[in-house]
Amino acid sequence: MNMNNSDIDKVIKILRDDIKKYKTPAVTVVSKKRDPFRVLISCLISLRTKDEVTAAASKRIFALADNPRDMVKLDPSQMETAIYPAGFYRNKARDILEICKVLVERYNSTVPDEIDELLKFKGVGRKTANLVITLGYGKQGICVDIHVHRISNRWGYVKTKKPDETEFALRKKLPAQYWIEINDLLVTYGQNICTPKSPHCSKCGIYNFCDKAGVEKMR
Repeated sequence: MNMNNSDIDKVIKILRDDIKKYKTPAVTVVSKKRDPFRVLISCLISLRTKDEVTAAASKRIFALADNPRDMVKLDPSQMETAIYPAGFYRNKARDILEICKVLVERYNSTVPDEIDELLKFKGVGRKTANLVITLGYGKQGICVDIHVHRISNRWGYVKTKKPDETEFALRKKLPAQYWIEINDLLVTYGQNICTPKSPHCSKCGIYNFCDKAGVEKMR
């Protein structure tokens, strides 16, 4: 079977209930303050980094500076120390400082609320841009990270090769009321149940809706 929009309402409801027992993703926790700058910086830190590391690094860096004007005053070593051991922390520190400089000089220290504008910043891809506009500004968008890409294909809901392709496929198919929350739902589910290898299908509440495409071994 291929999951379709006659199933998706039931699937979303099950996911909402099932993820309550698990930790909320770090960037989502940061986003509760509805501060686009915090969402942007935390998302940049989170790339190829475990959630618990992202949470701790975000807390440290925002204790030093929580806006572009203050953050741009930090020297690279301060930034590196604050976000270590995030993956590629030296490169991230450099990119974050450069982004803060551009925000101050060209955007009056305000993070843009348009995807195309955000994509002009070094290190910002579609995932980060969508996360900023959805969690930072509450605007419609679909953030597709590796979990969203993997799981939506595993379901059989879309058939795509790359995360960017998945975003545009979901924009065409997924009902708009689920756009913003789909990332939080599937990141949490992907970290705890629908893992990349040997997913916990025996614990999955949406087992009967899923194609299990590409799954070779399950628990």
